[in-house]
Amino acid sequence: MARKKPIVIDIFAGCGGLSLGLYHAGWNGLFAIEKSEMAFETLRHNLIIKKKHFFWPEWLPIENHDIDEVIHNHRKKLRLLRGKVDLVAGGPPCQGFSMAGKREETDVRNQLIHSYVKFVELVKPRMIFFENVRGFDMGFKKGKEIGEPYSHIVLKGLSKLGYTDVSGKLVDFSAFGVPQRRKRFLIVGTLHGKAGKFFELLWKRRTKLLSKKGLKTRIGVMAAISDLERAHGETDSPDSKGFNSGVYFAPRNNYQRLLRKSIQQKRVPDSHRFVNHMESTVKIFQKLLISAKRNVKISDEDRLRFGLKKRNTVILERRSPAPTLMSIPDDYIHYAEPRILTVREYARIQSFPDWFEFRDSYTTGGKRRADQVPRYTQIGNAIPPLFGEQTGRVLMEILENG
Repeated sequence: MARKKPIVIDIFAGCGGLSLGLYHAGWNGLFAIEKSEMAFETLRHNLIIKKKHFFWPEWLPIENHDIDEVIHNHRKKLRLLRGKVDLVAGGPPCQGFSMAGKREETDVRNQLIHSYVKFVELVKPRMIFFENVRGFDMGFKKGKEIGEPYSHIVLKGLSKLGYTDVSGKLVDFSAFGVPQRRKRFLIVGTLHGKAGKFFELLWKRRTKLLSKKGLKTRIGVMAAISDLERAHGETDSPDSKGFNSGVYFAPRNNYQRLLRKSIQQKRVPDSHRFVNHMESTVKIFQKLLISAKRNVKISDEDRLRFGLKKRNTVILERRSPAPTLMSIPDDYIHYAEPRILTVREYARIQSFPDWFEFRDSYTTGGKRRADQVPRYTQIGNAIPPLFGEQTGRVLMEILENG
């Protein structure tokens, strides 16, 4: 008799990075909540239409939703899910906590952690999985004092709901086969079980899971994207007039083979459109590729010497994992070519498989950045699916043993 798959609800789901990982780990989705229409369209296309990952209840329209509106409009329906949901997963928007941003306690998005706790209170899943930036575990400065970290607020809130076994820890995804030094604060909680075992098991199981896929625990940027280099050729972009896209070269390692699985006959990767840089910008990038230090922000001295205006530019180091990919692609220059990364290269570094297709605009600017979530931002905000799968397998093991 086949084992019944556990049930998950993904809130603050983004484009579906965590949901994809849980799908690969053997979970069934009930539904997902994501406010952005752009990000939800990518999730819908890949995980609802293509993979049929979600059951989706009749009372909730299959569209983007604000979590507070779902809580307000469907409180009774959510309560009826008690005892039927194994996991509520996801993390609220992180911009207000991020060390890379302005880090403002007054950012209204910070208050969404209370919406997370309220949603958990209504559904009462057997387990919870919460993810946010490392700054989430650090208090905001208030004069000479340091305030209580928001992670403590979440832990206290969950404890009051009966999640007495709750554990939180900072994890670097680059130790789990993701070619990116991406550190995130994770919280795992259970109503009945051993949440504290999660981090121990996650570390113990990583080598075995990755080796089954033919992967190493640590991988560099070149190993992730070298088959996508512009030097292999280019053609007219299939979705953007006036732009060129790269073409596939033969895969060079197991990471590339894994992420290209199921699209072997395809010549042009999805979302592999090159930016049309100005000639002056290309010349600056060429000089930086020769002399600038790798995987660190360009020094003020080099910026002045080469006439570079941006402060956060990083030249990628080919043999090392990338720094944390942010939502603005202009910050990263390819390790060998005088250009920024494409959306598909972003996705590879985040461990999205090539069959996963991104929807809507490539990028945006100005005031629209506050509201829109184009392709680069969708990827920059996501949990890497490869790490999500490892998380899903460990959570399932704890669930079965608890």
